[in-house]
Amino acid sequence: MVISLRKYWIQILENQLLVVLPQWTLIGLWWIILLRAYGKITGDCTLQERVDVQTGIKLILNLCLADGFDMFPSLLVTDGSCMIDRRMGIHGHPLEIQALFYAALRSSLEMLTANESSKNLIRAINNRLSALSFHIREYYWVDMKKINEIYRYKTEEYSMDATNKFNIYPEQIPSWLMDWIPEEGGYLIGNLQPAHMDFRFFTLGNLWSIVSSLGTPKQNEAILNLIEAKWGDIVGHMPLKILYPAVENEEWRIITGSDPKNTTLNHFMQ
Repeated sequence: MVISLRKYWIQILENQLLVVLPQWTLIGLWWIILLRAYGKITGDCTLQERVDVQTGIKLILNLCLADGFDMFPSLLVTDGSCMIDRRMGIHGHPLEIQALFYAALRSSLEMLTANESSKNLIRAINNRLSALSFHIREYYWVDMKKINEIYRYKTEEYSMDATNKFNIYPEQIPSWLMDWIPEEGGYLIGNLQPAHMDFRFFTLGNLWSIVSSLGTPKQNEAILNLIEAKWGDIVGHMPLKILYPAVENEEWRIITGSDPKNTTLNHFMQ
């Protein structure tokens, strides 16, 4: 049983048969997560200890942790880099990528062989985990208390003590949000960049944040409370929705380029 399962996982990990999306970001992060999952399920760590596998982990992490012009601990990606390989208006720092990035970093720490060649990488992973978890928990989180804070934000603040660190204008808060979010609920927003917050609820990103412990226990409970309270909007009689609310009409035309395969009816998780 273990031998056949090992062969199956090796086939997945080497050929990326399970992850069919073409984006290197998603494939690389899932590859690391699946590799760790195989070791946890089977108790067989010989695969992850192979020299070629260790090299693969290091190559992916060095690419993700490389210095660039971005100032945030979150991973910068293009549109169409997660969920579905079509334009969704999520270019920048989408939540799903950050949750997968966090899970991949934690998985890597458990698999990397500690030696002279990996000590700098392990130190970089620990530093990034701390910075990323704080960044997501502090700035991506939205509940009724946080919405009220945003409404009182001052703009154009330029100092280390600024409350509105991303220069978010209160007018960005969508009209549907105040009536939609429950008192005991909350969630992690879909994207965050300077002067831009994407308030859409992205299901996979929030659920994976719970699985990977990216959110705090209190935040995780609030996310589940929101899903339960808004079951009709997020699940209803259909498979789980990728996001809520889906883009429609003129917004859909601008964001997706009038893509007929990227409509409301296609935004479901099977």
